[in-house]
Amino acid sequence: MAITETAAAQRSGLYNADLAPTTAAQRTWGTYNYISLWFAMSMEVSTYMLASGLIAGGMNWKQAIGTILLGNLIVLIPLLLNAHAGAKYGIPFPVFVRAPFGVRGANVPAILRAIVACGWFGIQSWIGGQAIHAMLIVLWPGVAEAPWSVWACFLGFWALNMAVVWRGVESIRHFQGFSAPFMLVMALALLVFALVRAGGFGPMLSEPSRFHSTGAFLRFFFPSLTAMVGYWATLALNIPDFTRYSKSQNSQVVGQAFGLPVAMTLYSFIGVAVTSASAVIFGEPIWSPIELMGRFHQPFVALLAMVGLLVATLNVNVAANVVSPSNDISNLNPRLISFRTGGLITGFLGLAMMPWKLMASFHNYIFEWLIGYSALLGPVAAIMITDYFLIRETRLDVESLYRRGGIYEYRNGINPRAMIALAAGVICAMTGRFVPAVHLLFDYAWFTGFFVSGAVYLGLMRGVRQVTEDKVLAAEEA
Repeated sequence: MAITETAAAQRSGLYNADLAPTTAAQRTWGTYNYISLWFAMSMEVSTYMLASGLIAGGMNWKQAIGTILLGNLIVLIPLLLNAHAGAKYGIPFPVFVRAPFGVRGANVPAILRAIVACGWFGIQSWIGGQAIHAMLIVLWPGVAEAPWSVWACFLGFWALNMAVVWRGVESIRHFQGFSAPFMLVMALALLVFALVRAGGFGPMLSEPSRFHSTGAFLRFFFPSLTAMVGYWATLALNIPDFTRYSKSQNSQVVGQAFGLPVAMTLYSFIGVAVTSASAVIFGEPIWSPIELMGRFHQPFVALLAMVGLLVATLNVNVAANVVSPSNDISNLNPRLISFRTGGLITGFLGLAMMPWKLMASFHNYIFEWLIGYSALLGPVAAIMITDYFLIRETRLDVESLYRRGGIYEYRNGINPRAMIALAAGVICAMTGRFVPAVHLLFDYAWFTGFFVSGAVYLGLMRGVRQVTEDKVLAAEEA
C-alpha cells in the first residue's frame, strides 16, 4: 500500500501494522520453512491422539492410516486454494475474508475461527500441563498426592505459551527451524522403544480390526474421515497468516503439498504403531501418550519422552492456535488491539473453554469436538474459495480491503449474501446433530457445510459478479 493509502486505511479503523500487507523485506519464508511448519505442527500430541483414538475406536493400523491420509489429502485442497491470496497479496486471513463478507462482516468468520483456535489453545495447554505433571511424578512421586499440582502445571505451561506469544510471530519461524527435526528424532525413538517392548512389528501391527461387518466399519469411518478433515479445517482458513510471508507462490505450494501429508502420515503411523504396541504390552490400547509413558516405569525414558512432548506442544500451540486468533481478535478493533493483546485474549479464552472436558475421552475429542466445529468452518472455507476463484478470479483491490466505502462495503460493511450462505451451511450440517433421521449430515459436517454454503453463495453472487470484476479492474488501472 502507498503512504497515502495507508493514512486513509488508518483513519478507517481497519488497519494496523500487524494486519498490513507484508513488505518484500518481510517475505522470508522459503520451502523449507513450510515443510518444517507442517512437520512441527503435525508432530505433537493431538495428532498422536487422533491416530490412537482410531485404534481405540476399533480400527486396525491399515484402516487408521488410510483414513488419516485420505482426510489430509482432502483438506490440502482448500488449504492450498486459500493460501494463494496470502502469498499473492501479503494479507492475513481476517483481511482476506473481508472480500466475501464485507469489511465489517468479516468479523463473523474471523471470530468463529478464533473461538475454535482458543479451544485448541486450551487443549494443548492442558496436554502440556499434564506432561509436566507426569515428569514431576517421575522425579518426586509425592507430587501425585497433591490434587492442586496438575492445575499448577497446567497454568505454568499456559504462562510459558504466553511468554512466547509476547515475543512475536518471527520467533515461531526460528523455533520451528530446530524443533521440527528434534521432534522427528524423538518420535522415532518412541517408536523404537515400543517396538522393542512389544517384540517387533509383527505383534505391534497384528491387532485385528474390531469391526466384523462393512456396515459397522463405515459407520465409524465416515465421521472419522470428517474429523480428520476437521483437524486442519482451522488452518485451511487462516493459512494466509503464514503464506503472506512466503518468498514466492511456488515456495508455499511445494512446501505445504509435501509437508502436510507426509508429516501427518508419518507421525500418525507412530501413534498407531505405539498404541497397537500398548495393546500387546498392557492388554489394552492406551490412547494417551502421557498415560502410556507412566506405565513404563523407567524414569529416563519417561523424562526424555515428556521433554519431547513439551517442545512439540509449545511449538504447535503458538504456531497453529495463537497466530490466527490474535489477528482475528485484532481485526475487531485494529487501533486498540495489537497482535500481542489478541494473543493474551486468546490465552484467557482458552482457559474458559475447559479443555479438560474436551479431552476426557477419545469420543469427546473426535466425535464431538472435531466434527462439531468442522460444521462452522467448512462453510467459511467454501465461501472464501468460491469468492476468490469463481467470483473474482483471484483479483482483489487491496486498498479497498482497508477502508470503508470501497467495493467490499456491500451494505454498511456487511455482505448479506455471504451471511445467508454461511447460515445455510451451518444449519444444514448441525441439523444432523439433533435430528437422528438425518444424522449423516452431521457425520459429514465439514463436507455438508462446504458444499451447501459454496453452492448458495455462488448462486446469490452471480448477479453481482460482473459489477465486482469491473470495479476491481478499474481500481487496478487507476
